[in-house]
Amino acid sequence: MDATLIVIDSDAELARARALVDRLWNSNDRTDMARLEAQARLIAAYEERKWPRRPASTADLIRHLMDQHGLTRADMVPILGTPSRVSEVLRGKKGLSMAMVQRLRARFGVPADVLLAPVKKAPTRRAKKRAAA
Repeated sequence: MDATLIVIDSDAELARARALVDRLWNSNDRTDMARLEAQARLIAAYEERKWPRRPASTADLIRHLMDQHGLTRADMVPILGTPSRVSEVLRGKKGLSMAMVQRLRARFGVPADVLLAPVKKAPTRRAKKRAAA
């Protein structure tokens, strides 16, 4: 099959690239398979640039776990504390304490690093001086 790669800079080119992948999909020719792989990578790069993934928040993760296990907010009180604390955590207003992380790990079997917020770097002296100037 005679096909060239499509560099994707617009949604119209994305549609053309996907059509090319569909045409190449059933080919057994090694050249077409190489084109298919290269075009798929170009599509993935364009989609990642246009629609970047954002990591799920801790609140989103907890809501997902609750949904998967059929739990209500009231069921989360023994794990997260008081009903108001459950509400604050699920709205993203409060972070998790280490005790909460341990109880969530024990209840759902998820790794602690998934539940912990990333550590923010402290500004360096040089950055502080630039900010002050």
